[in-house]
Amino acid sequence: MKLLDQIQKVDEEISARLVLQQEDSFTHKLAALIGHSCDSWYWLIGLTLVWAFTRGPVRTTAILWAFALASLAVIVLGVKFLLRRPRPEGEWGSIYRVTDPHSFPSGHAARAMTIAFMALQFENPFWFLLLFAWAILVGYSRVALRLHYFSDVLAGWLIGALSGILALRFLPVLIERLPEIFPFLT
Repeated sequence: MKLLDQIQKVDEEISARLVLQQEDSFTHKLAALIGHSCDSWYWLIGLTLVWAFTRGPVRTTAILWAFALASLAVIVLGVKFLLRRPRPEGEWGSIYRVTDPHSFPSGHAARAMTIAFMALQFENPFWFLLLFAWAILVGYSRVALRLHYFSDVLAGWLIGALSGILALRFLPVLIERLPEIFPFLT
């Protein structure tokens, strides 16, 4: 058996142990709620509302986060379409299975971890720790609901952490120049 096949087998075994079996249970519904809390549409709508109804540093933060999450989405989708790993077999989550049939890496795990790391900009460890715990739960929910394998989520967390760190480092320069580049945003 090739090394890659062995790794994939172990990944599938770990993932199978994390799956929630009863779809009508409270735990399954809670996992679905946690997983949906990181849907890109909710974050896009939320950041748009913050941008539309605020001014100053809060609005700037919304723009920074929107750019970071949009950049992350391009990276994640690029990797997904390059590797084309199919999602695990399952009935639940048909919207994900139809709109995005590829599993590796988990966009939800990446997005959640990016958000957690971007919370470091608030210089209050409470927000980072709270969002980091949420990111772990989002990733777990994706495996528990059979939407991803564990390695998909692990890769998503790593990409998300790196994305959040890079966004905090480089996007403030973009935001500083934002009025010159995109005067309609500020």
